[in-house]
Amino acid sequence: MGMSLFKLTSLNLNGIRSATSKGLETWLATHAPDCICVQEVKAQAPDVSGRFEELAGLRGHFHFAEKKGYSGVAVYTRHEPSEVVTGFDGGEFDSEGRYVELRFDTPARKLSVISVYFPSGSSGPERQEAKYRFLDAIYPHLMALKAQREFVICSDVNIAHTEKDLKNWKSNQKNSGFLPEERAWMTRLLGEGGLVDVYRQLQPDTTDACYTWWSNRGQAYAKNVGWRLDYHLATPALAATARTESIYKGEKFSDHAPITIEYELGL
Repeated sequence: MGMSLFKLTSLNLNGIRSATSKGLETWLATHAPDCICVQEVKAQAPDVSGRFEELAGLRGHFHFAEKKGYSGVAVYTRHEPSEVVTGFDGGEFDSEGRYVELRFDTPARKLSVISVYFPSGSSGPERQEAKYRFLDAIYPHLMALKAQREFVICSDVNIAHTEKDLKNWKSNQKNSGFLPEERAWMTRLLGEGGLVDVYRQLQPDTTDACYTWWSNRGQAYAKNVGWRLDYHLATPALAATARTESIYKGEKFSDHAPITIEYELGL
């Protein structure tokens, strides 16, 4: 029997209430992913209760920020996880609701699907320093995890890795999201760190087609002046099962576009 494709989507919602008001649930019902990892839920448990525990038949597992209307991540899934892990550092970034990991373990396999929201440094030097602290904290966590299990991270990484990953790379070299230190961190993660940028594995050369985020300023979306900030980052064996990729731009649920990759994977 052939293995069915596991359809995995990632989307920064820029607020779950906002995204659902723009037709996200209808799209999910049609698109029918097995899992969708979301970032920037911008809600707390009471806001989710009775309304957002499920979307289009997918059950949500959340990590909320302590601060209201800020950050927050979730994984909505068709399959029941064997374990849910919220948070990774036990401190600064766990209070910001940036990490939820669903484990789908069997006696023969250890597998995780993880939604992560990397900090943005664009609001000023203080948040850029927090972003660097986050990068320093999550790298060893991912390396330890990689030694134990296969996983895929779906994430708004808030970093465009190479010149192909944003329209105006020349003028953004001193801006958060395309700083040399951030790009070097990505290079390290994908080099000695051994993780795979799954979209780039499938589409090594795309430029204009690869963008997943557009500024709300000016005519950025209309002119496709975008950035690729949203990633699937997987362990090599899992990345090797990736078969198709798509970035959906037919409707706009937030300032990010959903990125979907199908894996030849049985849950």
